[in-house]
Amino acid sequence: MEIIIALLGLAIGSGLGYYLGTKVLNKTVRDKEEDLESRIQDILQQAKDKKAEAEADARQAASKIIEDAKRNGENIKRKKIKEAKDLYNKKKSEFDAKANRRDQQLKNAENKAKEKENQLRQEEGKLKKETEANAKLRQQLEQKIQDTTAKAEAMAQQEEQFRFALEKVAKMSAQEAKEELIKNMRDKAESEAIALVKDRIEEAKLTANKEAKKIVIQTIQRMAAEHTIENTVSVFHLDSDDLKGQIIGREGRNIRTLEAATGVEVIVDDTPEAIIISSFDPVRREVCRLSLQRLVADGRIHPARIEEVVAKTRKQIEEQIMEIGQRTVIDLNIHGMQPQLIRMVGRMRFRSSYGQNLLKHSIETAKLCATMAAELGLSPREVKMAKRAGLLHDIGKVSEEETELSHAILGMKLCEKHGEKAPVINAVGAHHDEVEMKFIISPIIQACDAISGARPGARREILESYIQRINELEQRALSYDGVQKVYAMQAGRELRVIVEADKVSDQKADELSFLISQQIQNEMQYPGQIKITVIREKRAVAFAR
Repeated sequence: MEIIIALLGLAIGSGLGYYLGTKVLNKTVRDKEEDLESRIQDILQQAKDKKAEAEADARQAASKIIEDAKRNGENIKRKKIKEAKDLYNKKKSEFDAKANRRDQQLKNAENKAKEKENQLRQEEGKLKKETEANAKLRQQLEQKIQDTTAKAEAMAQQEEQFRFALEKVAKMSAQEAKEELIKNMRDKAESEAIALVKDRIEEAKLTANKEAKKIVIQTIQRMAAEHTIENTVSVFHLDSDDLKGQIIGREGRNIRTLEAATGVEVIVDDTPEAIIISSFDPVRREVCRLSLQRLVADGRIHPARIEEVVAKTRKQIEEQIMEIGQRTVIDLNIHGMQPQLIRMVGRMRFRSSYGQNLLKHSIETAKLCATMAAELGLSPREVKMAKRAGLLHDIGKVSEEETELSHAILGMKLCEKHGEKAPVINAVGAHHDEVEMKFIISPIIQACDAISGARPGARREILESYIQRINELEQRALSYDGVQKVYAMQAGRELRVIVEADKVSDQKADELSFLISQQIQNEMQYPGQIKITVIREKRAVAFAR
């Protein structure tokens, strides 16, 4: 019973406690909700106040912006109106000027038309007079023709009567008289021919000495062929004849590429372990020789590799030319020379003049000039200029410019272009008496040039004329449109012309070979015949990356 009462009391106490706790909790929640609602109302009120302030500030800023915009708009409006007025006045002035010019042109054209009309009227009057005169002249000519015809008929009758009377007097017909005349003329011609032969024989006896000298000269020229071969041919030695097949390549592709890239003729014949490189230009031969040396050592010989090696070799030769020029001016103790002139001095190493190496001739001339100037008692400055002019006197022979000027005048212009002093310029231009000598060193250069070139064994004429003819052959072919490269082969007996495939068609290539052959035939003198070969090759190149 007590347990039941205790349980009842516990239940009643728990319910009462729950009721009281719930009531207290609800009151706390209501108080917090009221407090939160009050805070929210305050925040809303503050937001409204700030919004009102912001709207007021915005209205004030907008008013200010509108006022500024109005002021700027008025300024811009006035400015644009002014610009429009100025542009209108400018266009109006231009239009008025054009209108005035047009009016003036119309007036001039009208005046010219009137003058032309007057001229036409005058010419029309002259034409009428000439027509009338021609008509009268025609009548006179017709009358003269009739008179001439009548006279011709009368003369024919008189000729017939005269012939009949002549045959009667001579007692022979016209045919017999003709045969007799022909016989007499034949006898006379035979007599004159015999006399002419005798005169020719006598003349031959009188000119025998001259003919003998001519024969001697021809013999000397034939003996100079060996010297020409030495100066136009290089021999490239091989370790084995098996390399010749690699150099030729499949269907001759390698050797054709090498010839096209270097401009020489590569001759592969029965000569054991040797290939002949032929060209009148020693620089081209040296490029080809060094390229072959690299290709054979590398072992990779194909068209692309050949073009790459030739390009590198040509660059190396250019560097070697520059090195030769620098070493030459240093050895001669010449200072302050422009790099382009130094390069030309180096190019002299690969050029011959009348069989004499041009660089050796120029160095020899420079030393002779310095010695002669010193012996004449000139100042040290003049001695140095004489040596400098002696080295540069033939610089025009190695110029890469295509010009009709002589080498002396061209060398003078090159020296002037590259900043040489006036005495040097004059000495270079006057060493062949093509310009007036104005300084003391000019006759010294001329004399020393003659001394160096005239000494026994220094020069031979045939090589210079040969190189000039080969150069002229190449330049004539290069003058045609679409020609890319021209190479003279086989001592000038063949001319290979490489054209651009995009500019020259197959038919145009045939025409081009004919035109070049006709020009050479009509304008040049050469022994034997020259073969003109026009090569047109289309090459497509692409790269995969």
